[in-house]
Amino acid sequence: MLYSYVSQGSGLVPQPQGAVLADAIWIDLYRPLESQVRAVTALGYDVPTLADMEEIEISSRLYTDNGRIYMTAVLPGQLPDGTQVAMPVTFILDQHRLVTVRHHAPRPFETFPPRADRSSSGCGSPARVFLGLIEDIVGRLADLSEGVARALDATAAKVLTMSSARDASSLQVSLVTVGQQAELMSRVRMGLLSMDRILAYHAANSAHQPDSSGLRPLHGALQRDIQALEVHADFLGSRIAMTVDATMGMIGLQQNDRVRILSVVAALFLPPTLIASIYGMNFSHMPELELTWGFPMALGLMVGSAVVTFLVLKWKNWL
Repeated sequence: MLYSYVSQGSGLVPQPQGAVLADAIWIDLYRPLESQVRAVTALGYDVPTLADMEEIEISSRLYTDNGRIYMTAVLPGQLPDGTQVAMPVTFILDQHRLVTVRHHAPRPFETFPPRADRSSSGCGSPARVFLGLIEDIVGRLADLSEGVARALDATAAKVLTMSSARDASSLQVSLVTVGQQAELMSRVRMGLLSMDRILAYHAANSAHQPDSSGLRPLHGALQRDIQALEVHADFLGSRIAMTVDATMGMIGLQQNDRVRILSVVAALFLPPTLIASIYGMNFSHMPELELTWGFPMALGLMVGSAVVTFLVLKWKNWL
């Protein structure tokens, strides 16, 4: 799909289908068709393929070609089927417009255009639209971090107040939840790292532009926000590790309780088993075998030994 926007006042207005792309200040290619790629290529842009965007070398993700800055970041988003992923998004910026290429749907690409007029950078130039979009992306990464923090609060409170007698399935659910939040946090970290890199690269390559003095404070503010979020991400990483340790500890306690119960049951049956083994021996001279009350006596000894063993374990507080 191809979305294009023109600057109107302090905001962005979407162009109707079939409008002249040369008038657009921002062209957004989402899982583009060949015809849409050709239309943007006709404006002089080299639209990268998904394979090109997935190259991990910095030289493949940050470069300048024919006066245009190509910057690729890895951002969290979702596929058409709803699967949450982290995939590359390429930003192509020059004096005329911003072009973005993506194959998944990070939410800021949907939420930014309607509220672009509230961006601190404005929409007066492609560079300002780019920084406004980055600002929205950083805000989204902050929201995801806060969501992880809330999920960890709830899970940690549940695990740390859980008695060892609770069903193990609750602990399993908690462990799965923490794992999902850890995966989400890794995508947020990757997004923050990508944003930091492309902001630094854009700042270095826009120093000669006429509006560079006005863009410099915006770069600084966004980079400070990213650095604060990276510190918060480190804190959440330590909380994730602590919650995993606590959950595994509770699982270990439950397993210890079960092993202890099995050990006690085995101990209760050891003395009766010993007595039964003795009277199961085939010796000729065993006086009790000839007594009429020998069988009840053996049964009584077995029951009595089990009761005595139980009372001793109870007295030792092992039950």
